[in-house]
Amino acid sequence: MQSTPAKPGRECLLLLISPLLAILIAFLVLPLVWLFRASFYTGEGFVERSGFSLAHYEHFLFDAYYLSVLVETLLYGVVTAVVCALIGFPVGYSLARLAPARRRWRMIIVILPLTLSLVVVVFGWVAVLGRSGLVNSILVASGLFDSPKTLLFNKTAVVVVLVQQTIPFMILSVMSVVAQIDPVLEHAAANLRANRFVTLTRVVIPLAAPGILAGFVLVFVIAISAFITPMLVGGSRIRMMGSFIYEQMMSSMNWSFGAAMAFIILGAGLLFTALLNALARRFVRR
Repeated sequence: MQSTPAKPGRECLLLLISPLLAILIAFLVLPLVWLFRASFYTGEGFVERSGFSLAHYEHFLFDAYYLSVLVETLLYGVVTAVVCALIGFPVGYSLARLAPARRRWRMIIVILPLTLSLVVVVFGWVAVLGRSGLVNSILVASGLFDSPKTLLFNKTAVVVVLVQQTIPFMILSVMSVVAQIDPVLEHAAANLRANRFVTLTRVVIPLAAPGILAGFVLVFVIAISAFITPMLVGGSRIRMMGSFIYEQMMSSMNWSFGAAMAFIILGAGLLFTALLNALARRFVRR
């Protein structure tokens, strides 16, 4: 008789994951702890590292201008996530229902933008949407516009670029969940005289809700933390927290206030994610 291999103990598992834990602590936990401590420094500069004060948080939370920037950043995240869900769900569903051989090539197209540098992608959009770019050239040549229009430095351009950058995460999240839904359930709904719309809303979407929620959260978090896209595509007209944090730390050298802003947007994102999870849990129960 062959003896069954013994299961690895807790000590062995801890030993296996210890390198990963060491990397996470060294490059993620410790920098976050230092940044959190820096948000309570009394000074404004990078050199003044002493004291403990809530002045930077009070300065942000009791200033209507900064609060409006926070709200606008969250709205950008919600709009981007909603647009990605509307576009990404049908794409992810169609990919999940394809044969593996046909799905492979379409997956390459979806993942390909993630292999490019974010700066390259943003500058590509600047070239496409600029006054002498591809879109304006087509519109002027077709006679729709008499002269080139300003398509950059507005909210629409920022949302379009953010959607293009984050939609692969939504597609992949939806596809991974829909691929696990048995097509027999859809056939059973059709046998019960349910049309495609009823099958989609009563069978597919409720079962795919975890994937939609995961993609929504990923897109939302990436969108509210963006700073390259708002700076290059939106210019000075677009106000987002990422750009403000970058300016405070790199231009003004006010690391304490920048750290406080970073943890405020982190807390707002976590709170929004928790509320979204609670609503999704109630929806699934229903």
